Amino acid sequence: MSTAFELNTPMATGRTRLRLTRRGRVVFTSLAAVPLVAAALAVALNGGIAAAESSTVGGVVTAFDYVTIQSGQSLWQLAEDIAPTSDPREVIAEIVNLNQLPSDSVQPGQRLALPNDL
Repeated sequence: MSTAFELNTPMATGRTRLRLTRRGRVVFTSLAAVPLVAAALAVALNGGIAAAESSTVGGVVTAFDYVTIQSGQSLWQLAEDIAPTSDPREVIAEIVNLNQLPSDSVQPGQRLALPNDL
């Protein structure tokens, strides 16, 4: 009499390997990468804000004053208002450099950091 299960035969107790399909590897990698990408994006976005908020030079933290551009206001007018005895071209160049502006054009509502040495 032969049965499918015999008591005298040893059972195999070897380990089975987990095998992922290509789609499984893509899903697993994506799930692992999402938090890393989110963290990198947060650091990149907040890094720019932190650079504008304060600057560390030689271990000394420098805080900036800010101004919000009003409707019809230009950098030239702003430079004359904040440093009436200085050359407006030099003040504009410092503001553009400090705020990493692509040009000297500004928009109403734009918030700009002002140099402290004016």
